[in-house]
Amino acid sequence: MTVVFGENSLPSILISLSFVVLLSISFFQCKAFGKDPSGSHKEAIQKSEHFDKTRDQFVNRRPDILEKMRDGQNFFSLFFKFFFGGDKHQKPSVKLPEEKPDFQEFLKPDESIKFIWFGHSTFLVNIEGTILFFDPVFSESAAPFSFMVKRFQDAVVKLDDLPNIDYIIISHDHYDHLDLETIEFFKTKQTKFITPLGVTSHLKEWGIPEDRMTELDWWGKKEIGKIQVICTPAQHFSGRSGMNGNKTLWSSWTVIGQKERFYFSGDSGYDTHFKQIGDTFGPFDLTFIENGQYNPMWEAVHVLPEQTAQAHLDLKGKRLVPVHWGMFNLSLHSWYEPAENIERESKKHNIDLLTPKFGQLVKLKNPNVLERWWKKYIEEN
Repeated sequence: MTVVFGENSLPSILISLSFVVLLSISFFQCKAFGKDPSGSHKEAIQKSEHFDKTRDQFVNRRPDILEKMRDGQNFFSLFFKFFFGGDKHQKPSVKLPEEKPDFQEFLKPDESIKFIWFGHSTFLVNIEGTILFFDPVFSESAAPFSFMVKRFQDAVVKLDDLPNIDYIIISHDHYDHLDLETIEFFKTKQTKFITPLGVTSHLKEWGIPEDRMTELDWWGKKEIGKIQVICTPAQHFSGRSGMNGNKTLWSSWTVIGQKERFYFSGDSGYDTHFKQIGDTFGPFDLTFIENGQYNPMWEAVHVLPEQTAQAHLDLKGKRLVPVHWGMFNLSLHSWYEPAENIERESKKHNIDLLTPKFGQLVKLKNPNVLERWWKKYIEEN
């Protein structure tokens, strides 16, 4: 999620001040903020070549790109526009279609990748019998307080209904990717976690034992049997409290099996890392790339639809699943615009586009027969 802002106005100032007061009152009582790395953990991750000791934070390949993005933008005006402006169809007026996942079929041994998308950037993958869960968010909102950034509809299943998960993999610590309520559910499970540097500090604060957590720097690798999970670069930022951000790293993820491989972008602006990853690990049988909650004002940290398509091509991807859309309103466009735009770009570049419904089981070995389901729900005017 990115918040960056334009012109000044009295209403926006009053709203923003109220928000600041609310945050101030709740700050020290809000468990959802988690905990940034400290002590020996902080000292260890600061040895990363992606940590700038002068700035005291992690940085992107272009260290000043965030400052350039924010230059000339006004927090108060965009805050007002975000909550009171934007497209009038930012949220759907009806419940969007979904399917109850067939977990029995999902868990059956198969030579080819199977996956289930739950909306936004939450998806479950079975690759050669290993079950991986990416950026799971099952709570009612993607924010520290439940009345903010509420999801369009309930998750298609409850956490209790999920099958056993081998590993949860987190791309970064923003609320729409790292969810307190979901993480706490897994405290008593045997599920293990893989994160970019520093993010395990939040998990530890929420009760996850250290022996179930692994954190990696960019290009670091975790072996899971015969599967490789590689932490790959992204262009983004981090932080949960709104102050002193970028204390934890953000990433994309590359997963390589014996027969197939896939890629997840996490949140990222467009940069050379897509081609670098494609040249190093491609071609990919499947790519999950963010395509939603974008805006030209924060292009540095979220790809636009034409860049989603280009990233897929850079990665030498065979099939593309657009994620980071369809469940939360974090930008100013309509809820269905991302799907319309990536469909247009996919036709232009002859990309095989997979667009499942929430909860729908997709088997990669089958032809793409998925319908463009959102078109039935586009609201005119």
